Amino acid sequence: MNQNITDSSAHPNRAIVAWLVIGLLAYLALPWYAIQDSNGLLQIPNVFSSSEAGNGLMQASTHGRPWLWLGLGGLLLAGIAAVMLPTRKQGAVLIAGGTFGLLGLLGSAFSIGAKGWSFAWMNASFGELASNQFGIGWGAVIALVALVVLTAFGAARRGYFKGDLFIAAAVFGCAALLALFIMFPVLKALSAAFFAQADDGTSSFAPTSMWARIASERNFGLSCFVGGQRCGVAWNTLFLGIMTATSTTILGTLMALMAERANKRYTKPLNILAMLPIITPPFVVGLGLILLFGRAGVVNQGLEWAFGIEPTRWFYGWFGVWVAQTFAFTPIAFMIMRGVVQGIAPSLEEAAQTLRADPHRTFMTVTLPLLKPGLANAFLVGFIESMADFGNPIVVGGQFSVLSTEIFFAIVGAQYDQGRAASLAWILTGFALAVFAIQRSLLGKQNFTTVSGKGDSGIAMPLPPSVKRIVYATALPWMAFTVIVYLFAFAGGFVQTWGRDYTLTLSHFKNAFGIEMGEFGLVWAGTAWNSLWTTLKLAAISAPLTATVGLMIAYLLARTEFKGQSAFEFSALLAFAIPGTVLGVSYILAFNVPPIELTGTALVIVLCFMFRNLPVGVRAGTAAFKQLDKSLDEASMMLRASSVQTLRHVVLPLLKPALVAALVYSFVRAITTVSAVIFLVTAENELATTYIIGRVGNGDYGIALAYCTVLIILMSCATALIQFLVGERKLGRRKGAAAPISAH
Repeated sequence: MNQNITDSSAHPNRAIVAWLVIGLLAYLALPWYAIQDSNGLLQIPNVFSSSEAGNGLMQASTHGRPWLWLGLGGLLLAGIAAVMLPTRKQGAVLIAGGTFGLLGLLGSAFSIGAKGWSFAWMNASFGELASNQFGIGWGAVIALVALVVLTAFGAARRGYFKGDLFIAAAVFGCAALLALFIMFPVLKALSAAFFAQADDGTSSFAPTSMWARIASERNFGLSCFVGGQRCGVAWNTLFLGIMTATSTTILGTLMALMAERANKRYTKPLNILAMLPIITPPFVVGLGLILLFGRAGVVNQGLEWAFGIEPTRWFYGWFGVWVAQTFAFTPIAFMIMRGVVQGIAPSLEEAAQTLRADPHRTFMTVTLPLLKPGLANAFLVGFIESMADFGNPIVVGGQFSVLSTEIFFAIVGAQYDQGRAASLAWILTGFALAVFAIQRSLLGKQNFTTVSGKGDSGIAMPLPPSVKRIVYATALPWMAFTVIVYLFAFAGGFVQTWGRDYTLTLSHFKNAFGIEMGEFGLVWAGTAWNSLWTTLKLAAISAPLTATVGLMIAYLLARTEFKGQSAFEFSALLAFAIPGTVLGVSYILAFNVPPIELTGTALVIVLCFMFRNLPVGVRAGTAAFKQLDKSLDEASMMLRASSVQTLRHVVLPLLKPALVAALVYSFVRAITTVSAVIFLVTAENELATTYIIGRVGNGDYGIALAYCTVLIILMSCATALIQFLVGERKLGRRKGAAAPISAH
């Protein structure tokens, strides 16, 4: 049955007509361009009377923008297909109309909009139009969406996607989102490295300028080895990334072995520690370490009191950043490795012991090799997290520069240099993708399957005594030290001035979150309320969007096959491999000028949250779909249900845990992120993390730590909710299961 039941025989073109009407209404009823300092939807009554709020038809016919006829012509051409029978010929007409409209609108928009993206043939066709170009508004957005959907319908009618209109529209729609909000901004930002900027602000194409910027002494200098003060920032970042990835992987593995193979009583405390980096901003550890080892920290004060050693800033630099990142990212490595340790089938270890291997040899030759996928993933995550980290280097880095901070100062510093920022982004992205490729090449052809359909005793082999001693000697002190660091970070918000006056006080909370009774009722008098409400609002908007798009992409990857699926999957997961700093720079450079002018708005922050956290939804959905047999979908389709009905009534109810996980995790990460949005915030749309960074920069650690405490409490409630609703994933082993009877 090639033609899906989505197109019933009574109304075979109902969906086509609906989207055609939507596209035409966008041309007639909505403002075509974005309206400054106003919601375009409020200007709907003025679409026929105002040049600023004019609809697409009026802009094309009356206000001197004839290129908009191209999109309307594409819709009208697609309208011819609406009266045709659902055949391959109808598909050809739909593709022709949709493609003509899309290329016409997008080609003209980019040719006369952003600098550096000009096409001579389009300018020759429409004259000097750059002065008349504005950012697209509601009308243009909805018209473009309608043209994309109609093109997708045409592909389905031509026989692609098994003739399913919904699947075709979903693939085209998700691909358009990935291209627009991941591939386009990243490529646009990276392309800036190939342009040289003149003194008058103009830029010209100069490919050699990129290599000059990248190969500069400031990036790859090695003067620190020959008596100089510092090495290049690229070497600093690579060195720090390798150090952090190594230390977090080792510590995370030891903690996972202790939780699963040594003593179960440590499992719950380790689970709590594992959630800390998720529910806290990334620089909280750095602040706690400053209270311990900073110039006015407890350690320096103790040394001065006991031995007369004058306090210094010895902790600030690469060592402080490495320690802070190791504390911050080790719990993530623990969560990765714990799942891998749980997945090792005890029968493999039992087989080795049956062949007279002692526990130590079994661990070294069987257990440890089976941990390779987890070790590689933990190393990759630690490396990327280190390179993308902005908070800890800015807080405890001192004069030690890394790529993320250099990119930040290249954009917001006194010497605005987007070419240098783009060149640094190339280096940062190259490092991340290189480690990603090495990991894939090392593990891609190896098989680490440990869980099959065969019976298993479920009794894991305990750790050998020598390994257990190493695990305890390393993991237990680290756990204790981690608790101390977080306690100091928590306590810092409750004392007057750390290092000078330890009087207990709530003044920092009052300054940040004070509430007063005014003439007209309650007044949110605290300085932090505005950033907190903005953060919660934008995170609440982005979280369901992230979960929805992520699970839809996971559904398409798991349940359909189409050409270009590998590139589609790569684009969806690219945001994981791209450091947050690079994505933030990409958004500020790509969406700062027409036709997509979003800089300074709350929408650009929502989009950055959404696509930065998109891999979370994709991975959660992909893992959930692997547990659902395709026969469920096929049974629904055999009962003549459409793909939409199958997704709604069969698939989604079984995906509730993955949906809740993606929702809550996206919400939490949106609140605690800093590197990706540090470039996008404004005074009107200030976020919690940027507010805290600002306070730290001013030396006001009390209010910063008080704010962190409030965020920790809020995020703890969110993670408690996810644990309650989702529960803990298990492999199906039963406690006390009898060992399989061996055949003799």
